Amino acid sequence: MPTLLRLDASANTSSSLTRTLADRFVCEWRALRPDDRLIRRDVGATPPPALSQAFLAAAFEKGERSTEQKAVLKLSDELIGELEAADVIVIATPMYNYGMPAALKAWFDQVIRINKTFSFDLSRGDRPLEPILNGKMLAVLTSSGEFGFTPGGFNESAGHLVPHVRTCAKYLGADHIRHVGIEYQEFGDERHRASKEAAFAAIPELVAELSSRVPDYARAEPARAS
Repeated sequence: MPTLLRLDASANTSSSLTRTLADRFVCEWRALRPDDRLIRRDVGATPPPALSQAFLAAAFEKGERSTEQKAVLKLSDELIGELEAADVIVIATPMYNYGMPAALKAWFDQVIRINKTFSFDLSRGDRPLEPILNGKMLAVLTSSGEFGFTPGGFNESAGHLVPHVRTCAKYLGADHIRHVGIEYQEFGDERHRASKEAAFAAIPELVAELSSRVPDYARAEPARAS
């Protein structure tokens, strides 16, 4: 059964635009594919911890991990398990200070892990890292207080949120990425209203596109013994 992983990163849990966009996405998805599995991870409300010396030591341990090291990696293993299960990843995130929220960065740091989501081999030359996961789709739903962060836009050089997500996406196994964003939030003017309306209007088409590709991406169910 195809699986949808929804990741919310906004610290605003009551009136978040990105959470509302994600609600619309999930509603539209379920209208088309009601039997698909949904995993929800709210890092905005419950942020993963930042990386620590203990985490790094455990993650890069080459021998048998101690009980303490396994405990340190428990959440990371859980988050990676959710990622591995997903065929479609929906990241709903605001732009904070021109980049991703700390909670979302912490999630990426927990799931991008050696021998779990990437391998490292110096025999590959100057590109020793190689993604392990593949075949997933990623929808990035964003909001920003300013505007013009897309290529060629007024603030292109200042927009580090979507480029950062795109750079890391290969380690999520995502090779098909789509972005829908709301801008002008801090202005609260007609431009913001128009941007919001356009973003919500784009969701049904986005869902239709991604859902139509799920059979090509969904992994086959393991064979059962008769």
